[in-house]
Amino acid sequence: MPGLIRGVARTAAIAGTATAVSNRVSRRQAGRWAEQDQQQYQEQAYQAPPPAAAPAAPAAPAAGSDMDAKLAQLKDLGELKAAGVLSEEEFEAQKYHILNT
Repeated sequence: MPGLIRGVARTAAIAGTATAVSNRVSRRQAGRWAEQDQQQYQEQAYQAPPPAAAPAAPAAPAAGSDMDAKLAQLKDLGELKAAGVLSEEEFEAQKYHILNT
C-alpha cells in the first residue's frame, strides 16, 4: 500500500507541474498575441486616410434657380473671355455646354 500512495502522489505532483507549465505557456502566448494585435491596430490607425471620394453631383435645382445658375456661369465665362483666359473657341464650347445641360 505505501508503494501505491507514493505512485499516486508522484502522479499528482507531475500532473500539477504540467498544468502549471501549460498555463504559463498559454499566458505568454496570449500576451504575445495581444501585443501583435495592438501593433497591427496602431499600424492601421496611423495609415494615411483613403483618398476622398469624388464630390457628389449637385441635387437638381428648382427651375428658377437652374436658370439663375446658368446665368451666373455664363457671366463668369464672359469675364474669363474678357480677361483673355479663354479663347473664342473655348468660350463657345463652354457656353454650348452650359446652355445644353
